[in-house]
Amino acid sequence: MHKFNPINKKKLDNEWRREVFPPKKTLELLGIEKNDTIADIGCGIGYFTIPAAEIVDINNRIYGLDISQEMLDEVEIKAESLGIKNITNVKTDEYDLKLPDNSVSFGLMVNVLHEIEDKERLLKEINRITKENGKLAIIEWKKKETKMGPPVHHRISKDEVIKLCQNNNLNVEKEFEWADSFYGVVVS
Repeated sequence: MHKFNPINKKKLDNEWRREVFPPKKTLELLGIEKNDTIADIGCGIGYFTIPAAEIVDINNRIYGLDISQEMLDEVEIKAESLGIKNITNVKTDEYDLKLPDNSVSFGLMVNVLHEIEDKERLLKEINRITKENGKLAIIEWKKKETKMGPPVHHRISKDEVIKLCQNNNLNVEKEFEWADSFYGVVVS
C-alpha cells in the first residue's frame, strides 16, 4: 500500500490546500460541534487537529492519532506555540488506535483510508472507539488523475467507500466534494 512519507510533510499545508480545504470551514461543514470529542485518525501535521481544538469546548479532547512520531511532534509544536491545551497526541498502530472504547463522538480520517490494506479492520477499530450515535468523516482523493496526490491506482472511489461503510453498518448521512480533487462522506 502507498503510505505518505513524512519527509513530504510540507505538502500537507500549502496555499492550494488552504484554498480548497480551509480547515476550520471544512470541519464545520462536516458537522463538528462545540461538544464533540474528536479523533483525528492519521492526523499528520495537525492540519485539521489544531482547528478542531479551536472549535470544540476547551474541556473536550482532540486526539491526534498517527503512526508517525515525527508527525505527532509537529502537532505538539504547533499546539504549544498557539497555547492550545486540549489536544492529546497518541502514537498508534495501524489497527490499534490506543483509545478506550466509546471515547470519541466524531472520528475524522482525511486521505488515510486509501493507505490502509485491511480497511474493514480499521473501520471496526474506529467503531470501537466511537460513542453510540457518533459520526465518522472520511475524506479521500477522487479516483482520477489530479495534479497532486497519490497515484490513481492507490486511490479508493467514493462508491467503494460508501459500500465499505454500508457493509460495516455505517449509514451515509452526508456527501461532499471539494474542488476537482476530493470527496467526503459523513457516516454514523
